[in-house]
Amino acid sequence: MRLETREAHLEYIKGFGEQLVMAGPFLDDADNMTGSLLILDFDDRVAAEAFCDNDPYARAGLFESVTINRWKKTLPA
Repeated sequence: MRLETREAHLEYIKGFGEQLVMAGPFLDDADNMTGSLLILDFDDRVAAEAFCDNDPYARAGLFESVTINRWKKTLPA
């Protein structure tokens, strides 16, 4: 299911343009994907939750869990 949904997932994320700070997978020592990190700039938690809920991977039930945290860029300045 992940491979079938991957292109839609990537296009969805890219569609957020300048709100997208960075995104990519976590890997174990054998280069197997173990999770993902996405950092996007939203005005509020409601927008962040909507982003997560509408991600094609989420809609396909591929996420075991999703955590939303606030983050402040400090470096580089």
